Amino acid sequence: MDEALLRELVPAVISVLGRRGADFASAEDAVQEALIRALDTWPDDPPRDPKAWLVAVAWRKFLDAVRAESSRQGRELAVDAEPPAGPAPATDDTLRLYFLCAHPTLPPAAAVALTLRAVGGLTTRQIAAAHLVPEATMAQRISRAKRRIADLPLDQPGDLATVLRVLYLVFNEGYGGDVDVAGEAIRLARQLAALTDEPEVAGLLALMLLHQARRASRTGPGGRLVPLAQQDRSRWDTALIAEGVAILQAALARDRLGEYQAQAAIAALHADAPSTEETDWVQIVEWYDELLAITDSPVVRLNRAVAVGEADGPQAGLTALAEVDPGLPRRTAAAAYLHERAGDLARAAELYAEAARVATSVPERDHLTREAARVRQLLGP
Repeated sequence: MDEALLRELVPAVISVLGRRGADFASAEDAVQEALIRALDTWPDDPPRDPKAWLVAVAWRKFLDAVRAESSRQGRELAVDAEPPAGPAPATDDTLRLYFLCAHPTLPPAAAVALTLRAVGGLTTRQIAAAHLVPEATMAQRISRAKRRIADLPLDQPGDLATVLRVLYLVFNEGYGGDVDVAGEAIRLARQLAALTDEPEVAGLLALMLLHQARRASRTGPGGRLVPLAQQDRSRWDTALIAEGVAILQAALARDRLGEYQAQAAIAALHADAPSTEETDWVQIVEWYDELLAITDSPVVRLNRAVAVGEADGPQAGLTALAEVDPGLPRRTAAAAYLHERAGDLARAAELYAEAARVATSVPERDHLTREAARVRQLLGP
């Protein structure tokens, strides 16, 4: 059974139920039940028209739920019991569903979970496993999100920038489980790119592909972090890099630069370099300047300072770093790196140790602890 196809059909099926009169929450619940039944029955008895099968089963599930509620409250059934005969309609409200699941009123974590379930077609168990939380916790998060947007119509105009932020969170927040959530984010970005010709959508897809291309080289045995300079570039996926660069070039040709296109341009320059030393750091600094003009982000300012250190020397990097908020996560680690490159090993060792103490993840803490020990060894007794 093609589970990827199954998940691709989910938003379209939810949209069909919505046009027949189902509210979003009820439609989404009914489609989830239909998905579970499909997973049980399709391997032995695949339907000729998968979308029509899902629509029919989900509609029956929805009607059963409405009848039960109507019976409990003594109300009349307010929807047509019989769906139109024939194949499922071709109209697709998937883009509007993206907007609804990534609504600005939702907290980011809730928007990510709802997008994965309603647009991505993942089950609550799969989403919970990917984020390393109990299934009951994830179910509550999704239920609260659906209640929050319960009264919003599906045809309400949405904010594409919010959708892109949510998809980028999806790409970055998958940790485990039996589903590759980063891969799901790429699938959803491809789907979104097919629904709209906005260059920033293409820029986000290119950025995801370029990051995904380096995924296999980012960690070593036991989950140890491998910095960019030490990564085995022969393990980078050249096909993904080529695809990402081609998508990015087409987007940049539209001359409507956005933050994801600028980030993708930086990632493309890293992907194109045979080594850290051969990287075009001057051009990377220029792209960071473009990105700062768009976002004025402290994180971008921090990354730019490191790039300046590579392009113009560590002292220039430290000067740029002085303009970054001292409380920003990873600023201390960046200072340690630049001090080491400047030859101030004693200060670098202190800063690596300090950065390890405030690290936000175990792999990062362990990496910085090893860096502190390495530099202390260089110092000698």
